[in-house]
Amino acid sequence: MKKVVILVAFALISTTMAEVITFTKRVPVYKSVEVSRYVTERVPYEECWEEEVPVEYDRGGGDETLGALIGGAAGGVLGHQIGGGSGKTAATVGGAIIGTLIGKNLAKRREYPGYRVVRRCRTRYKESERRIAEYKNYARVMGKTIIRYSDRPLRYIRVHVTVEY
Repeated sequence: MKKVVILVAFALISTTMAEVITFTKRVPVYKSVEVSRYVTERVPYEECWEEEVPVEYDRGGGDETLGALIGGAAGGVLGHQIGGGSGKTAATVGGAIIGTLIGKNLAKRREYPGYRVVRRCRTRYKESERRIAEYKNYARVMGKTIIRYSDRPLRYIRVHVTVEY
């Protein structure tokens, strides 16, 4: 127990008595290498044009449901009169189905009497490529190689040194 207390006390005394010095040192660059890379930029722009489109309107003015009901009834009546014997029911049902489809199509029939001009636009991109040149600067400090990138070759690199004793 006494040993632990003595070690803790020694550690506290040694840390309070430690001194720290910080300074900046200029280290000469021994090599600068140009490094190039290419960057592609995409700039958006809008491309517009005028386009003619057909204008449709409802020719009959009728409702599709009403047309289907009338067509189904008329087809059922005609199918009932055509069929005979046991095929009379099948002819009636078939006539009603066909009449429903025809009546619905006639009710929704549209016409295209003319055209109108519509403005349409879309976004396109213009791509351009440009070269970016940087310099990779090498220096040695305290046995270690350090590298710093810059937009031009450097003669010196500033290094912050901290010494604790």
